[in-house]
Amino acid sequence: MLTVTAAKAKALSAIWTFPSVLLAAICIAWGAEASQVLVSQGLALAILAWLQTAPEFFVEGTIAWSKDITLMTANFTGATRLLIGFGLPLVYFTSWFAHRKVGIKQKLTIKLEGEDAVPVIGMLLPFLYGFVIVLKASLTVWDSVVLLIIYLIYLTVLQRIPSHGEENIEEMERVPRWILTRKPTTRNSLILACFLGGGTLLFFVVHPFVESMKGLAALLGLSTYFFIQWVAPFMSEFPEFVSAWYWARRTGKVRMALMNPVSSAVAELTLLVAIIPIVYSVSMGKITTIPFDWVHQEEILMTVLQATLGFLLLSDMRLRFWEATLLAVLWFGQIVAQVVNPLWPGVNLKLAFNGFYVIWILVMLVNVVRGRYKLRVFVEFRQVLRDHILKS
Repeated sequence: MLTVTAAKAKALSAIWTFPSVLLAAICIAWGAEASQVLVSQGLALAILAWLQTAPEFFVEGTIAWSKDITLMTANFTGATRLLIGFGLPLVYFTSWFAHRKVGIKQKLTIKLEGEDAVPVIGMLLPFLYGFVIVLKASLTVWDSVVLLIIYLIYLTVLQRIPSHGEENIEEMERVPRWILTRKPTTRNSLILACFLGGGTLLFFVVHPFVESMKGLAALLGLSTYFFIQWVAPFMSEFPEFVSAWYWARRTGKVRMALMNPVSSAVAELTLLVAIIPIVYSVSMGKITTIPFDWVHQEEILMTVLQATLGFLLLSDMRLRFWEATLLAVLWFGQIVAQVVNPLWPGVNLKLAFNGFYVIWILVMLVNVVRGRYKLRVFVEFRQVLRDHILKS
């Protein structure tokens, strides 16, 4: 437990850690944007996701090493919900305000293109496997193997998609555009420098950054579980939101902005979850199982249901105003419920949210069966496989 003096000291360090994380995020975003001439946009975003979710791996690995089963579900559930419930609406409304600013007042619909189907489909398998984890109420090294295989398949598909070449250079911001006008050797070195420089800065600053936010949380009187689930993910995912906001302001990069949290969500529920039983087993000195009680099952279930809903909303290759709004309202509602639920000990607000997600998912599936809602993502994904995977 931090003393008030220690909490204040940690909180004050936010004065330099916050701008440092901001700078690291922008450098990495420049590298990801410019690297599309070398690899596919999806693979560039996957690399970006590794760097941006590094703080989450640090937090989750520390919890697993300390054998704190109580907190093991807090970090990855909170982080995934944040990406879907806050990240997707952030991109939508940033783009919406950018359109309004230039005088475009008609309703905004963000439309995805063919290759975007790969990250969207990439969400499906780990989310479905999440239901398996809920049902068996445990996490093992064998689960890690399955999740790692899923992610490797995802990366293999992304790697086979060709790069954009230099077709979109004029749409890029000044720095990536300048990088891409250099000679190939200089260009590649500058792109690598953006990734390594931003990643290195993020690596060294993330711990004091999280500690500074812990100090702020202590001053605000937040509980440890609430902090790990809701506050810590927001801080550690901050680089992703900077990148998403950076791209969402520009019409030509809205798709990339939207795929940024999607790609990170895939990494969260595969790589991040996979390291938990591995680190826990190493810490225990033997391969062992992490048991979950109903409280943990309920948390994972809510996360998987929200993620499944996010997949369904993107499965028609669009994101609309009402969809982004409802995702944001439900995400914020969960935070409010976590705060006020102790006031009504006999009421299970988590169960109410899970019920709402189930109803919404069922309504969408009924509309799919009735032909009122098209799952275009599968059609686009098959086309990507034909064009870039099967024919080669």
